[in-house]
Amino acid sequence: MALAAIPAAVMLLAISQGAGAQALAHQSLEDRLNTLMRVVDEQQRQINSLERQVTDLQMAQRGRGLPGAGAAPADNGAADSTAAQQPGADGLPVPLPPLAQINPNANAPGSSTGTATGVPVTPPVPEGASAKAAGTGGGTGGAPSSGESPGAIGQTQKAAEPARTQAEEAVVQREHAPLFDHKLTLDWGINDTYYDRRQLQLSGFLALDAIFLGNINLGETKSHQVMSDLDVRYGLTDRISIDADVPYMYRTSNFIVGGAGGSASTMSDASASSHALGDVNFGLYYQLLKETGNLPDVVASLRVKAPTGTSPFGIKVVQVDADNTNLVAPTKLPTGTGFWNITGGVSVLKTYDPVVLFGSFSYTYNVSRSFADISSVVGQTQPATVKLGDVIQFGGGVALAFSDKDSASVAYTMALEPATETKAPGGAWSKVPGSETTASAVTFGLNHVVNKHLTINGSVSIGLTPDTPNFVVGVRFPYTF
Repeated sequence: MALAAIPAAVMLLAISQGAGAQALAHQSLEDRLNTLMRVVDEQQRQINSLERQVTDLQMAQRGRGLPGAGAAPADNGAADSTAAQQPGADGLPVPLPPLAQINPNANAPGSSTGTATGVPVTPPVPEGASAKAAGTGGGTGGAPSSGESPGAIGQTQKAAEPARTQAEEAVVQREHAPLFDHKLTLDWGINDTYYDRRQLQLSGFLALDAIFLGNINLGETKSHQVMSDLDVRYGLTDRISIDADVPYMYRTSNFIVGGAGGSASTMSDASASSHALGDVNFGLYYQLLKETGNLPDVVASLRVKAPTGTSPFGIKVVQVDADNTNLVAPTKLPTGTGFWNITGGVSVLKTYDPVVLFGSFSYTYNVSRSFADISSVVGQTQPATVKLGDVIQFGGGVALAFSDKDSASVAYTMALEPATETKAPGGAWSKVPGSETTASAVTFGLNHVVNKHLTINGSVSIGLTPDTPNFVVGVRFPYTF
């Protein structure tokens, strides 16, 4: 009888809606407005009910319990009637109240296309229907069917990376690893690196190992290095990605020193500049772990840099001002290191929406190389084998996504490099005094997602040690196809 009453109730509802529509057409403007206001209030109550159902379903999918779970189906008609009067007693979300007015363009009640919020849910049980019929009809009841566990909804979901906003994805791409999944990215950037160094210059000799006779001058070097590079990245699989980075550099330096005309207080200066291809480098990335609720995203990388830029060895230093023997400058400036090197590293990233934590560690092995001339003195040739110190670098930072398209980050990095060693043909290795370095910097970044293809990444890095540039200002434009 209860099942037979459902079609009759639907027919009566359709007739009443038609009659209501005809009556609405003969109402005055004020009455129509009042009727529409009541419809809006009723629909708002339905929206609130839908939101509660969605929240209950999400909690059920996360294993936090099903609404109404644990209620046993009724065994007789009286129990069926009682259970039907208790919302949620059958394990289903609370039924929605009927619509006051139905939009002719909306989906029919009971269709499986989803709710007004766009989230597909189990259709509510019509009022007056028995809990037993709802629990057995079509397998859509709140009580699990045979062989189905209460957590079946959550178990059917595939373990995957957590959902990230566009701003968080920009942070992942910038600080952690390139994109995977067969996506091609062209990342063009430009940055300006500024150095400002002052040093005390002595021109003279010690008398009796205690008294200095000669001139004491303060020398200063100011340098700008503008680099533009194009990094091409491509994801071979969902875990493996490769890239190639081609830089082009323009360098200019200004050398200032006293001693012109034999006076330590009289300054003179000279400038030098060069522009050429930098050191081209290639990279391979492998995603060891994909981020889950408990585990971070872990990516291993291997990079190789080739000495395609201008080597700093063999560049001669000449006296620029004939009236100042203290002022010397190189004939050109290098745009590369002159060495092959191999860098292995690992980076870790974890998302705690809206915060992203990241860190990295790398080790760079510099391959020793023989040069026909490493002397900077004009007219002198000095062949030697040079071995740069292997570099250990580590760092970490945090990014905050303050909207779907914008995020800010701050990071700290430190690089430790032992002293450089040289060896003359047939001789032994010897360290170069003063070549050991400790570079430390703090970097502030700002990311903006223009659209699904283009992102703008700006950054300012401030050096904390004398071996680090004063500052580096850069901007990048990664475009993903």
